[in-house]
Amino acid sequence: MTKVNVIDLKGSKVKDININDEIWNIEGNDIVLKKAIKLQMDSLRQGSAKVKDRSEVSGGGRKPYRQKGTGNARQGSIRAPHYRGGGVVFGPTQRSYSFKMNRKERRLALKTAISEKLAEKKLVVIDSLELASTKTKDAIKMLETLKLEGKVLFISCHDAEKLYLATRNLNNVAVIMADEINVYDLVNADVVVCDEDTVNYIEEALK
Repeated sequence: MTKVNVIDLKGSKVKDININDEIWNIEGNDIVLKKAIKLQMDSLRQGSAKVKDRSEVSGGGRKPYRQKGTGNARQGSIRAPHYRGGGVVFGPTQRSYSFKMNRKERRLALKTAISEKLAEKKLVVIDSLELASTKTKDAIKMLETLKLEGKVLFISCHDAEKLYLATRNLNNVAVIMADEINVYDLVNADVVVCDEDTVNYIEEALK
């Protein structure tokens, strides 16, 4: 078990908690982590690019001229790929870019991402993320008090409406629920901030 400090929104230490080393302090697998990020990014692609091949373009149902005797190369359709207005060879078609990733791999990728944040001391645990107001200036003051710089990811296990409303105008801050945790957001963030209940939720989900 590893001990982690729990602080409040004023930056004062409240207590220590023990976290499961099998989840928060493992030897990461960068290959699986990269695969999980690629899966998440590829699943966002529309895959709607489409061109017509020679069977889909209009016209060309008749042989343009007879097979022999013209001195030209034999042709069967004026919609062949080498004709102007013809079909496209090996062009893009509608497809899905997503691929399958095993459940164990997905869990290992999440464990790798959160373990790296803990190892880099970029994980902050707060007793509660409930803000008193929804004002952006109060959220900025809170970030300054906690000395959070760069891209900050808040993960809450409870209703984080006030936190979301207070930070939605800040380009460097993102707020997600505990059941929305994903590899890309973890890796993309410079600092990950979560409440104590989120730590317990993650341990229960990944054990």
